Amino acid sequence: MDDVSGVSKVDFGAPAVLHKWPSLANQRRPDRETYQISDGTLDECISAFMAKPATTRHLYEIRTAAQLPLVTDILSPEHIAELSRLREFL
Repeated sequence: MDDVSGVSKVDFGAPAVLHKWPSLANQRRPDRETYQISDGTLDECISAFMAKPATTRHLYEIRTAAQLPLVTDILSPEHIAELSRLREFL
């Protein structure tokens, strides 16, 4: 969705799920599947992610319906942090 200025809007009320990767020594276990930590809105999942210690955020991702071009269906930790910073402008 675009507003009149052409800036993409993000629906932070969209359903989303925060997932965590199983880890060993604070590293992702690529041989395992992620598991659900919480579900709610995209905004709630971003807030839950940002409440995690910065040293463990690489173990998390958010899954939601894509809202292209700014939101993909699986959001990486870097993407989540960027959306958190920009959410008041989007």
